[in-house]
Amino acid sequence: MEWWERLAADFRLSSLWLELAVLAGSVALAYVLSRRAGRGQPPESVWFGRRIVDGLMFPAVVLALVYAARVVVEHYQAVFLLRLAVPVFTSLVLIRFVARVLAMAFPRSGLMRLMERVLSWLAWGVAALWIAGLLPRVLQELDDIRIAFGKSSVSLLALLQGGLSAVLVLVAALWAASTFERRVLDHAVADLSMRKVAVNATRALLLFVGLLLALAAVGVDLTALSVLGGALGVGLGFGLQKLAANYVSGFVILLERSLRIGDNVRVDGFEGRITDIKTRYTLIRAGNGRESIVPNESLITQRVENLTASDRKFNLTTNITVAYGSDAAKVQQILCAAASAQARVLGDPAPVAFLLDFMPDGLVFNLNYWINDPAAGTASVRSAVNLAVLEGLRTAGIEIAQPQRVVHVVASTSGQDGVAPAALPPA
Repeated sequence: MEWWERLAADFRLSSLWLELAVLAGSVALAYVLSRRAGRGQPPESVWFGRRIVDGLMFPAVVLALVYAARVVVEHYQAVFLLRLAVPVFTSLVLIRFVARVLAMAFPRSGLMRLMERVLSWLAWGVAALWIAGLLPRVLQELDDIRIAFGKSSVSLLALLQGGLSAVLVLVAALWAASTFERRVLDHAVADLSMRKVAVNATRALLLFVGLLLALAAVGVDLTALSVLGGALGVGLGFGLQKLAANYVSGFVILLERSLRIGDNVRVDGFEGRITDIKTRYTLIRAGNGRESIVPNESLITQRVENLTASDRKFNLTTNITVAYGSDAAKVQQILCAAASAQARVLGDPAPVAFLLDFMPDGLVFNLNYWINDPAAGTASVRSAVNLAVLEGLRTAGIEIAQPQRVVHVVASTSGQDGVAPAALPPA
């Protein structure tokens, strides 16, 4: 075969030791340059990654140096190793670019990891065909395969090239959106909710522009999108109105900032902390770990209690009943001291105890105290306060009231010996 004979001839005529030295020098120089340029860069950077060799910069610099060395060496002798290295590092640059951008934009998406693997195998396959010299022949075969769409036909090569162009354009759009978010929005927008809506709007806009560019690269007539837009509008008006309402409500919530990430809210009897506000739904996580997915339309049309709208303080209460003979002022002092001794309990406003009610079993006191970190859980601080209250009351000799019943013994009036049964009035 011609390609095999040409590779064998290049192998015999080339100086492998010289090419190996040039290749090793290019890799070492690329590592040094990338290491110096990557100082102080964040670990999620597409250019550098967590390690220098993980990012896009290192294979891109190696590719540039190897290609320049190949052009120079070819003027004096045949090249073999450098010719093989160019397609290898070209594929590595594409793989790193797609992998780093998808990992940054969708860190926990299994579908994105699958797409990354498919593109990686495709890139290595093209590199193998390039090295073997079979790529032009394969491209010609793909161009000869025609697929009919109504009265028009298109080659399989055009479809593959258009699909690859669309993927690269969309990945580039994701990269631009993530870079804008990290470099601009994180510093310019301090409010977490406003940053969320700005990120969603920026990503949607850039992806829309990228989609238009990708469709143009494939060869789709963009004027046909007007018909598609009209059909989509009709569909939203009928079948997708609830979905559209949730999306619009999500942007309204983020823009108005009536509800923000970190707020403690009560919705339809479910109380918890808002952990994330998506464009379609809001995630609310209760203190016991349960998570509720609430459609954004419900947060707009229904009554929602925002427990931290005015400030970040969160009130907790404890009721305790002591015996009637207890010193009320001493009980109040013990209750307030037990709450103040806890690190998470705020000093301003200070804990306060009230004599709430007179019950048949004893005096009912109500202890109020505040915390500013309900996301860390309320059960632990409530338990610590209750234990301190119990210890303080026991140390002071104050009896915690227990249910009591009074038995009245009534003497017999019938003139017979014995005692009539005792009357047990209701407590």
